Amino acid sequence: MAELMRAVGYRDDFLDLELPVPEPADHDLVVRVRAVSVNPVDVKVRAGSAEPKILGYDAAGVVERVGPAVTLFRPGDEVWYAGSIARPGTNSELHLVDERIVGPKPASLDFAQAAALPLTALTAWEALFDRLRLNATSTGTLLVLGAAGGVGSILVQLARQLTDLEVIGTASRPESRRHVLERGAHRVVNHREDLAAALPDGVDYVFSPHSAGMVETFARILRPFGAVVAIDEPNLDLRPLKSKSIAWHWELMFTRALYDPTSTAQHEILKQVAELVDKGVLHTTLTERIDGINAANLRRAHAVVESGSAIGKTVLGGF
Repeated sequence: MAELMRAVGYRDDFLDLELPVPEPADHDLVVRVRAVSVNPVDVKVRAGSAEPKILGYDAAGVVERVGPAVTLFRPGDEVWYAGSIARPGTNSELHLVDERIVGPKPASLDFAQAAALPLTALTAWEALFDRLRLNATSTGTLLVLGAAGGVGSILVQLARQLTDLEVIGTASRPESRRHVLERGAHRVVNHREDLAAALPDGVDYVFSPHSAGMVETFARILRPFGAVVAIDEPNLDLRPLKSKSIAWHWELMFTRALYDPTSTAQHEILKQVAELVDKGVLHTTLTERIDGINAANLRRAHAVVESGSAIGKTVLGGF
């Protein structure tokens, strides 16, 4: 009889399941999951799924077994990662993941604190340094929309610590404004008010998790030859950006796993982020911890994300 593990699936609602333990092949790790976090992508994939699906695209845990081609990790290693949207998610007791998109967990964080970061850190890192091609000497002004959210919370830290940019976050509530300033933003503006009036001198770069209806605003506030990097997928008319030669970039953290599976770039990014965390340069974005990875708790965590008012990240720990 096959060995079974606990997992949480979704089909119309969250379900506590027992599934066969996965077998590693080639570059696969079998990770005993100790904590997971919930991201907007979980809600999107859930809404678009007609078949039962294991969600979850953030995890921290311990390597239990390795495939025959694995060279980066061994059993007993503590790891963190976001995984691939093309494979079953992390809401399972044991999870199969390619070693090349996994990093060593920061030693200074517990599993829950670590699980808050991989997907958002990878997204923020790629947005800043791969899509916008910023670096340690980059100057100018970056506007981070939704700066109190999961990606915004780490992107503000990365931009403030690893570039010379002026970092401006958007937030509307006192608690979210305080959160953004504590992450390192130079100042905060209210996204519910007129951004052009709040930013009369304009900005050079915009990070956008909510782009619908915003193109005209971006055309007004961005300086000539500026750039937007967006992580959502609305149907947009970008022509208002043309007269200023403003560039538009898309960032999807899963692109590497989908189209460049042999790349170790995300392994290296997670390794660098872990080093920065252990040096005290970057900090976890965990704001709510829920004990127990099960259907009831995932239902609760998804509701937090769907509310649109989440600050930082919600993490679930332990099966």
